[in-house]
Amino acid sequence: MIAAAALVLPFPDISPDIFRITLGGITVAPKWYAAAYILGILGGWLMARWAAPRAALWPGNTPLASRTQIEDIMTWITLGIVLGGRLGYVLFYQPQYYLTHPVEILYLWEGGMSFHGGMIATGLLVIVYAMKHGIPIRSLLDLAALCTPLGLGLGRLANFVNAELWGRPSTLPWAVVFPGGAAQDCANLGEFCARHPSQLYEAALEGLVLLVVLWIVALRGGLKARGLVCGLFLAGYGAARIFVEHFRQADAQYITPDNPMGHVIGWGEFGLSMGQVLSVPMLIVGLGGAWLAVRAARR
Repeated sequence: MIAAAALVLPFPDISPDIFRITLGGITVAPKWYAAAYILGILGGWLMARWAAPRAALWPGNTPLASRTQIEDIMTWITLGIVLGGRLGYVLFYQPQYYLTHPVEILYLWEGGMSFHGGMIATGLLVIVYAMKHGIPIRSLLDLAALCTPLGLGLGRLANFVNAELWGRPSTLPWAVVFPGGAAQDCANLGEFCARHPSQLYEAALEGLVLLVVLWIVALRGGLKARGLVCGLFLAGYGAARIFVEHFRQADAQYITPDNPMGHVIGWGEFGLSMGQVLSVPMLIVGLGGAWLAVRAARR
């Protein structure tokens, strides 16, 4: 439903550009979205650089990796985030379009990234690096998982600033009137279409809450149970994403007159969005991995 003007929050007037300068006919306009990626990767690197050499955190009171190795790993992870995120979006969300417009796969500046694709690529590269350098695979995955929520939270905040990936129409007091014709395309009566700020829900759950929980577990000895932190991350992200997808507007390519909720798997009025379909395996694998890690650590 569309909320009355007095009961909705206007979208804050924040430009997608951090600043804009034109010198010699060349315009420099860094984006908040790019800054979120950069700060997320930098913050993750600093966390990993702090945690990896601290012997007391790891099994056998042995440092996981040197700071030089962490710098090498971050290069691999950055490639996984960017390339995997883009290819994941192409394959999971718009395969038919990019099959006929393959050159546009390279148009990263136009947006279109998939967390699930970035996660799969990053995980594979971390495993390859661990095998190549003799680092325990599960512990290195734990370290990667420990440092990921910061970037997730910043990315969701950037989504909000860009007024993209907004939620479904809502009459709640904190519903936001996002700008743009698509955001205002609601088949209801009223002057404004207010929506759930689902980007902020995700920033809170996938970012802040998950970051705090994983670090509490890690600092209380959780990294000594190889695979526990990674399992909790997978389960926590999967659960958060499945929950928030109930409030998030489905991707436009899945919405049809017969499928207004944009379900890719449906049972009558009930179904799962693409984000939920991709997150259910994460939840299952994460819970199983965490259980196996705790069981092995108790032996």
